[in-house]
Amino acid sequence: MIYQGHTDHVFAVAWSPDGRYVASAARDTTVHIWQAVDGQPITVYRGHDHPVLSVAWSRDGTRLASGCTAGLVQVWEPFTGETLLTYRGHVRFARSVAWSPDDRYIASGGDFGDSTVQVWKAATGQSLFTYERQYRIFAVRWSHDGGRVASASFDGSVQVWDAFDGGHALVYHEQRGPLYALDWSRDGHYLASAGEDTVVRVWSAATGETVQLYRGHAQPLKALAWSPDSMQIASGGDDKTVQVWNALTGEARERYEYTGKTAWIRALAWSPDGKHLASASDRRVVVVDR
Repeated sequence: MIYQGHTDHVFAVAWSPDGRYVASAARDTTVHIWQAVDGQPITVYRGHDHPVLSVAWSRDGTRLASGCTAGLVQVWEPFTGETLLTYRGHVRFARSVAWSPDDRYIASGGDFGDSTVQVWKAATGQSLFTYERQYRIFAVRWSHDGGRVASASFDGSVQVWDAFDGGHALVYHEQRGPLYALDWSRDGHYLASAGEDTVVRVWSAATGETVQLYRGHAQPLKALAWSPDSMQIASGGDDKTVQVWNALTGEARERYEYTGKTAWIRALAWSPDGKHLASASDRRVVVVDR
């Protein structure tokens, strides 16, 4: 299944919690919502006037958050396109957004010109905490237990910290070069991170100990996503491939190659039931059956 409708590169994809819809955000300043089963367009959100870098569904499926290069994060209703809140805490480049498990808070990460992770109330936009210990944030992920935030940055570190005061920070610094992608296992015990050095590392969120490596890619990695059952990880990047591998053993299981005019892989998202995988490359969203 190929979803086509964006007029410029797609930077982010996100699956709705009920598995019925896919949201995609692009350089064309829009967010599209598609019907997952057939790729039919449902909503086009035009609340941004700069390229949109990130999009995330609330856990109850009633709201979306999206961030753009102007530093704005918009919270909006997915099926009417109504803007509910505009968060203006970032100076530039709201690269990543993540909802807390209870949908009360959002963590957003600023890339070039900002370099902060900010935690704020999703209903009011009230700022609660700003984390300022990294340079250029590329990925922000909230732990499934709601207590921690993990952030990956251009400085080559992943830091795991208390979501509301930045305390008890664990710094993982085993990879070389910028880190562009990050995800938690569903049980919250492990994180996977990837970036410029082409290696995906799985490591303990409690100790920072590396437990698994995957070396199947030939060029820098820009996206990864842990499957809902925590058994597989999908990764993609500049080599125009999506590779699915066993999170426990590091063994490759499947490889999808995107050729022709298609650009590098920018985003990945599993469906909630783990039966489908969405990837963003060039102006398209491609969904494959697993």
